[in-house]
Amino acid sequence: MTAENESEDTLLNRRSFLAQAGVGVAGFAASSAILAACSTTTVDEETGAATDAEPEDTSDTAGDTAEEDTETVTEVQSDGPDLEWNMATSWPTSLVTLFGSAETFANEVSRLTGGKFQISPKPAGEIVGGLEVLPAVRDGGAEMGHTASYYYVGISPVQQFGTAVPFGLNQRQQNAWLYQGGGIDILNEFYAEEHGIIAFPCGATGCQMGGWFTKEINTVADLQGLKMRIPGLAGTVLNNLGGEQVTVAGGEILTSIETGAIDAAEFVGPTDDLILGLNELGSQLFYYHPGWWEPGTAVEIQIPLTLWNDLPETYQAAIQNAAAHTNMQTMATYDVLNQRDLQVIKEFAEIREFSPELMSAFKEETENVLDGIAADDPRFAAILEPWREFRDGIYEWHGLAERSFLNQQTQI
Repeated sequence: MTAENESEDTLLNRRSFLAQAGVGVAGFAASSAILAACSTTTVDEETGAATDAEPEDTSDTAGDTAEEDTETVTEVQSDGPDLEWNMATSWPTSLVTLFGSAETFANEVSRLTGGKFQISPKPAGEIVGGLEVLPAVRDGGAEMGHTASYYYVGISPVQQFGTAVPFGLNQRQQNAWLYQGGGIDILNEFYAEEHGIIAFPCGATGCQMGGWFTKEINTVADLQGLKMRIPGLAGTVLNNLGGEQVTVAGGEILTSIETGAIDAAEFVGPTDDLILGLNELGSQLFYYHPGWWEPGTAVEIQIPLTLWNDLPETYQAAIQNAAAHTNMQTMATYDVLNQRDLQVIKEFAEIREFSPELMSAFKEETENVLDGIAADDPRFAAILEPWREFRDGIYEWHGLAERSFLNQQTQI
């Protein structure tokens, strides 16, 4: 549904929500003083941990400017309230990438508010289970959550758009849709109506791997009876092609493969998959690519609108900028660590590419699933149509320049 086709009432409702929640370009405009004090993030090559570091002054002029900016931030925040919030997350602390992104966000909010706004990330299971974060935030069980939207497609299939749509957008394209294609505003209209929350992208994994398999799969026939840990709407695609979607927490993947409860499992990519201990299995494994169901995965922070609307405008700006900062830093962290840990995986697993037959079947059934949901869910349909238009347009552009360079880059 395009803006031209929306009713006047719909447009008025949208503008009313955006004004109330402070979302969009205007919401970021208040952050100009805060942005001036952004930090950088480095990755320890031994531990893989991401840490924030203050930017280094390179000249007297830079030092003077930084001092002026710091004074501006301090002045802006001097009258702000002292707040302490708990953040429920979907991640164990062992995931230096995903739990680490929650910590990066919390540290940045503290820095941008002069230490007045303290957010404490809690690992999965401490406040609620990893798949219960959104309901906890919605129902007042935590002031804030850090999770993946598509964990909650059982509530509504619209939740898929917040994380990644199968055969959808890669990370750069997903960010373009979210930040400049209206995605954040569209999703927050839904979140406000469905859950009474507001959300912002706060972490990115890039294109994920296609998962671990205990046997080779080359044809659709090989999918028959295959029990796989796979999330969201991709599980429906697998079911329709003869497989079986199984819900297994990330920390239980290794045990589930060992016991035969599942035949295959996807998680993220080399670094996170090694953290799960899959290199300790001791039997043959096939590591397939690409993760067609997660070509560009976003995780997000979620906040009840009742709390969000009570925050000072500068604190709202700090949250938005800290989330955007974390989004970029998390993707950079993955790109540094995955290339290193891929070398470890090559020592014990066979890396395979999904066959053209399988990819064609997955893509065709994905479109069938999306069309079927849209036929029964007007809210899903209203997002799917403009999302597809954006997808097709950016596919053409990136297929021209980006794909050409990547293909040549690896072949010259």
